Amino acid sequence: METIIKSIYNNYINYIGTGKVADYIPPLAKVSPDKYAISICTVDGEKYNIGDYKEKFSIQSISKVFTLSMLAPMMGKEIWECVGKEPSGSPFNSLVQLEYEKGIPRNPFINAGALVITDKLLERVPGFSNELLQYVRSLAGSDDIDYNKEVSDSEYVTGERNKALAHMMKSFGNFKGKVSQVFRAYCNQCSIEMSTEQLAQAFLFLANKGINPLSGEQVVSYRDSKRINALMLTCGFYDESGDFAYRVGLPGKSGVGGGIVAIIPGKLSIAVWSPELNKYGNSCRGIATLADFTTELGISIF
Repeated sequence: METIIKSIYNNYINYIGTGKVADYIPPLAKVSPDKYAISICTVDGEKYNIGDYKEKFSIQSISKVFTLSMLAPMMGKEIWECVGKEPSGSPFNSLVQLEYEKGIPRNPFINAGALVITDKLLERVPGFSNELLQYVRSLAGSDDIDYNKEVSDSEYVTGERNKALAHMMKSFGNFKGKVSQVFRAYCNQCSIEMSTEQLAQAFLFLANKGINPLSGEQVVSYRDSKRINALMLTCGFYDESGDFAYRVGLPGKSGVGGGIVAIIPGKLSIAVWSPELNKYGNSCRGIATLADFTTELGISIF
């Protein structure tokens, strides 16, 4: 596997200029498009890293998997009364679709769905922002993970459409908390900074039937881990999810910070970071890397 990773990395080391960094969030616009890292953790404890794998970046929408997995054991099937399980086929911040569907977001990985998840967590978890951070640290086996206040503040100031999504859901009765409070918590979670090395480790429980291999803790039930993986496959890449399933064939989640995490159930998790994004908000080089990875390795979920 190490040989495959090195070969792919070398093939794509100069694969830049095909997209652009997320300049609508000012701090992310400062990130060099040259950054590139690949990290793999296996359920057997093996690790492979190459490139800028120690450097932290804003995980953005990847955080939505953490909040969903945090809430799922608390709410059970009731969670699906306030958020759907279907691909959106629309941009991740669409207001039109949300109004048409009477304030019920299509899935937990578009912005409206993630805001509902955060709203429900704030109802149930005292000191939510601190608890989320501890949760992510425990999954990654690292205390060296934190929020980036500059990124969080920038998203809060510029996130008028996201606030509009929250207000619309509140008007339909699908949002309980104060919009400003929930949105601040949402901006915090999106600003979490991690390296690919930490991300790959943190997602390994989803490749391991819901069990954190570092602690042996059952983080989520096997049923929930299976369902979260299914949602990542069908909804984890905004309105490019179908193409990602076609090209890569793995459950995964992307973020506009340029990160992508994917898993092979029972085997491994892989994290890639490359900041240049395509028109859907997904890492250009990250998707190309993962497409080659599953082809060269000869393993996907299909």
